[in-house]
Parts: sequence; structure tokens; C-alpha cells
Amino acid sequence: MTIDGGHMAATERISVVVTREEKARLAKRAKAANLTMGEFVRRAAEAYQPDVDEKALESLIQRVKKTADEAARAMEEGLAVVAESQKQIEKMESAHAARKVA
Repeated sequence: MTIDGGHMAATERISVVVTREEKARLAKRAKAANLTMGEFVRRAAEAYQPDVDEKALESLIQRVKKTADEAARAMEEGLAVVAESQKQIEKMESAHAARKVA
């Protein structure tokens, strides 16, 4: 076991098959982070937490559904108020028209 800068030196290899485009994107991102491609991929793999992402996404989906349901109910209530107002306006217009004729 060797130590390099306070970390164990990597001694095992993992082959990962990627497309030419994926490799180019990884190389660009690694260069931007001032890391070797191996170190960049190693850090990305260590940071990956699918359960956390999935839980956060599920929570977000539930909040969106709840908000959409609340918005739909509010719209239905608003439309009911508009319909009732329209009825009142029509009654008032009819009464006004009847007075003009009389």
C-alpha cells in the first residue's frame, strides 16, 4: 500500500467502454477541473449516490402533483365564481333592457 498526498495510490484498473463523444466530454470536463481523466472519473463515481437523487426526484414529483391538484381546484373555484358573476350580469342587463322597452 502506497500513500500519495495523503491518499492511497490507485493500484487497480477498471475498464470502461464509452463512445468517442463521451470520452471527449469526459476529457474536456477533467481538463476544466485540472484533473486527470482517471481522477475525474474516480471522483465522479465516488460522489454518485443514486438513492439520494431518486429520493429527491420522488419528493419533487409529489410536490408538483400536489401543487397541480391545488391549482386545478383553485381554477375550478375561480371559474365557478366567473360563471355566477356572468349570470348576475346577464340578469342585470335583462332588467335594464326591460326598463328601456317599458
